[in-house]
Amino acid sequence: MATDTITNAVHDTMAQVNNFLHFLEREEISQVLKLLRDEVDREIAGTDQVTTRHRELYARITSEEDTGRLREIHDELNILELERFLKIQSVTALHASSTEYRDILAGRAIEIVEAEMDATGRGKPPTPYALCSMGSDGREEQTLITDQDYLIVYGDGGGEAADEWFRVFSETLVERMAEMGFKKCTGDIMPSNPTWRGSFSQWKRKLLAIVRYEYEDYAKNLMDLIVISDARHVAGNRQLAEELIDMIRGLEQDYFQVLWGMAKAATEMKLALGFMSRLWTEGSGEHKGEFNLKLLAWAPLVMNVRILAINQGVPAANTVKRIELLQKEGSFSASFARGLVDAYTVLTKHRILLQIKVIKGIQDSSYYLNPYTLPADEREEIRQALIKIEDLQRTIHTNFSIM
Repeated sequence: MATDTITNAVHDTMAQVNNFLHFLEREEISQVLKLLRDEVDREIAGTDQVTTRHRELYARITSEEDTGRLREIHDELNILELERFLKIQSVTALHASSTEYRDILAGRAIEIVEAEMDATGRGKPPTPYALCSMGSDGREEQTLITDQDYLIVYGDGGGEAADEWFRVFSETLVERMAEMGFKKCTGDIMPSNPTWRGSFSQWKRKLLAIVRYEYEDYAKNLMDLIVISDARHVAGNRQLAEELIDMIRGLEQDYFQVLWGMAKAATEMKLALGFMSRLWTEGSGEHKGEFNLKLLAWAPLVMNVRILAINQGVPAANTVKRIELLQKEGSFSASFARGLVDAYTVLTKHRILLQIKVIKGIQDSSYYLNPYTLPADEREEIRQALIKIEDLQRTIHTNFSIM
């Protein structure tokens, strides 16, 4: 959050406190201020304690070689974030912290696998390489439940020997990361899948084939391109990763028809809105009275913001940063951008709360939400978020002349 925003928020809070104090007697004012001071001191102490524990666990990660013990550290870090979120419900803080420690764990996994490859006689990496994340991790929007959405790119010149080395390396890396608590991706978006690894030249050929419609399965390859749009360097050679990311974004802008196809898919994503913009829920079946918060709310917002950001050449991958930059370059008014940020925050907050229910064994699915179990004001926040996403879809529909 920007410094000006924080300062304004503090001033607003103090104004509310002062307005409240006006109605109190002198002794009551002193008592209230003391209670506020004590509460602030407790919060500061609690925050410092969590920060200290994070540093201790990070230090252990860098020297730990056993993946089982690394999983225990991963689990403890998740619990620390879960407990902090239940206290302050800061989506931004959870994103930043979860992304940070998972990057450290992923980097450690690479070091462990490199050592394992060398110890088993396969030698050191034949060329420079980089691990990049995609999806929520690529956008630095990690939450409490994660899976592996990674790709590997390596330097040219190693020939078939390099291809074989990185095949074994990638397959081993996926297994070690699973042992460390990174679930395997159900969509197989992992470097053990040859689709998601290759030399720089191999990646270039694959991407050109997608944007030139040279592959038969257009829908699948369009989805792959959407996924890779959020690629971010995590470990290894940063220059190589950034060259790949620049190439991806350049191709998406150069081949407008592909971007148009992505925009059409984004604007046609269904929302959990029914007649007269009321919240829509399943009418029957296992999830009667619920709706899929990810597919019918959160994902359409992220997807549509991504499309507009790519089209406008916005360099950020993070959803909130994309919205802020789109406002600065004139795509959004300040009020519309604020509404989109609010929508993202509200929907992500409820996604995290659903994850917490799954972690605590309260329910099985982290996707389905019954809005009528929420207070009326929270239900209205979700409805307003969906209306704002619908407005965004209309904007993109018009901008891309989608019929």
